[in-house]
Amino acid sequence: MFDRLIIAVGINPDKRYTFSMAERIDMLRESLKHHRNLSITSLSNRYLIDYAQSVKATHILRGIRSESDYEFERTMRNINGDMDSKMCTVFLMPPRDIAEVSSSMVKGLVGPTGWQKVVRKYVPDPVYRRFLKSEA
Repeated sequence: MFDRLIIAVGINPDKRYTFSMAERIDMLRESLKHHRNLSITSLSNRYLIDYAQSVKATHILRGIRSESDYEFERTMRNINGDMDSKMCTVFLMPPRDIAEVSSSMVKGLVGPTGWQKVVRKYVPDPVYRRFLKSEA
C-alpha cells in the first residue's frame, strides 16, 4: 500500500505496560526485521497527528478489531481531521485468526499452568521469548 511505513509507538496513560518502551521497540524491531521499508520510533506527550506532520506523512494507519475499536478510532480520525484536514486515516482490519488478539488478552493468558503453549499461538517469537524471560 505504501513505499514507506513508520511505526510510532505511543504511551497510553490508561494502560499498565508489561514491558518498557525500549523493550517494546526491541520486540517490534526483531519481529519485523525482514521488512526493509519500515522504521520504528516512539513518541510521548505528543499528538500522533503532530508527529505524522513532522515526518511529512500523508496517511495514518489504524487497526480495527471490533466495533468499540471503530468507535474510538472514528472519533480520533475526526479530531485529527480537525487538526489537519489533509491527513488521511486508513482503517485496516486484521485477518480472522488474530482479530481478537490484544495485549490485554495475551497478558490475561499468562500465569496458569500451561500458559506457554496457549500464549505461543498469539505472539511473535521475540515477544514470546520476552514473556518466558519475564516469568523465569
